[in-house]
Amino acid sequence: MNKKEEFKAFASNHPELLSSIKSGEMTWQKYYEIYDIYGDKKEAWDKYLNDTNPKNDSLSKIIKNIDMESIQNHINTAQKALGFISELTSKSSENLGSNLAKGPTSPRPINKFFGD
Repeated sequence: MNKKEEFKAFASNHPELLSSIKSGEMTWQKYYEIYDIYGDKKEAWDKYLNDTNPKNDSLSKIIKNIDMESIQNHINTAQKALGFISELTSKSSENLGSNLAKGPTSPRPINKFFGD
């Protein structure tokens, strides 16, 4: 494999190089020259391959913009609502149970009017 193909393989294994090319800080030519001189030695690439994945950058930006107090308030509100619903369902099941404990009631005859 010639030097150019080796560089292509190196560059495809390090997509973070592309972000500095897009920003205009570096060019493929400059990267190739560094690769031509130093190869894939870690010391030569440390300042360019700082393990900052663009996906990780956007995730860290999202995390920085999260208001933790607001999230905690929403969680507390949801807990209160669930507690309220749980309380209502337990009361209605208690009432349902107490009605069943009384036994069935005989229905009032339909044709009986005013105490006939």
